Amino acid sequence: MSRKPEADYDVIVAGGGAGGVGAALGAAQEGAKVLLVEKYGFLGGAATTSNVLAYCGFFQQGPDPIKAVGGVADLVLDELRALGLACDPFRSPTTSNWIILLEPEAVKLALDRVLQSHGVDVLLHTRVAAVTRTADRLESVTLAGMDGRCRVVGEAFVDATGDANLALLTGLACRTGNEEGKLQAVSGPIRVGGRNPSVPIDREAIIAALENYNRTGDWPVARTDGGIYTEVPQTGEMWWMIFDHPLEDLSSKSFTRAEQASRAAAHDYVNVLRKHVPGFENAYLAQTGPQIGVRESRHPPARYELTGEDLLTGRRRPDGVARAAWPIEDHSVPGKPVYRSIGGEGFADIPLDCLRAKGLENLCYAGRVIGADSAAYASIRVMGTAFATGEAAGRFSARGGA
Repeated sequence: MSRKPEADYDVIVAGGGAGGVGAALGAAQEGAKVLLVEKYGFLGGAATTSNVLAYCGFFQQGPDPIKAVGGVADLVLDELRALGLACDPFRSPTTSNWIILLEPEAVKLALDRVLQSHGVDVLLHTRVAAVTRTADRLESVTLAGMDGRCRVVGEAFVDATGDANLALLTGLACRTGNEEGKLQAVSGPIRVGGRNPSVPIDREAIIAALENYNRTGDWPVARTDGGIYTEVPQTGEMWWMIFDHPLEDLSSKSFTRAEQASRAAAHDYVNVLRKHVPGFENAYLAQTGPQIGVRESRHPPARYELTGEDLLTGRRRPDGVARAAWPIEDHSVPGKPVYRSIGGEGFADIPLDCLRAKGLENLCYAGRVIGADSAAYASIRVMGTAFATGEAAGRFSARGGA
């Protein structure tokens, strides 16, 4: 793209999760000078901040893993394979959906490497604190980092923050939660060490132990199926998704309660395993996530909102730039997820206008902030799909909106 002399970057991406990484790589492959800004000291989004150790959305549902996401996401998978992860499709025994199992330290390093190899400038421990705009265009962002604040000028911008932080700073009115203002539950996946690998995990024993715990325990488990669990690659640890918690609003008080509840519950649940489930006699809590797993927060206005009907019918579109293949996975009721399959050929097209901000010419969205109603959002929010929408947003932005 043609860059104005005063612009520091062609494309500035806020947020270093799957959507942000996809956007940065997509823009870089178009020849753009790219800056990626991330508030944590590492990249990866939910995979590294919240112990969500599975890439969902890379494959369609069904008896065989049919690929729905490729492009720059494959560069990430190649880096992970170089670090020893198989990255093969794994069918969850709980949901029967196809996922890719992850190990968070490998994810962090793989993302560092792939962005460095594509010449993307990365600023960690940095967040967007303010913006300047003129009419229908963003001009610059003020970044707050360890060395204070600085102003950076860009030609185009991508909000991949997950929480629409950049869009919010521009003054765009964001919807909170679904159409009634209700948020999906947060989750607290954990890693459990010390399991005897020679003893198969007994789901029925876990279910019975948790049922007993629920009679007197401080943190009753809403799930009745024993949760989602797999083995963390290269570690022998168990990855366990069992804790879900309602989120009343986006206040610091609500997040504090959720974080504290998640930690307390994690210790209780591992103690239950240790006392009552064979093979876990020496189990210990290896890790909670650096933060709670947030499924939903703000939705900024887009030029088009993907709808549940689009997904349920598997709608194809000539302006499609990515595919939504993960089932509609609704966590409105904590611990009681509801799944609805994508119709048609097993995926639906995500049109470009879902990625374009309404009211601003040079702002795009990537990941879970793209335009979607509550039903469609329950599908597109996953990381595999985020790589795809990110890449499309980055390429569009680098081409100057052409």
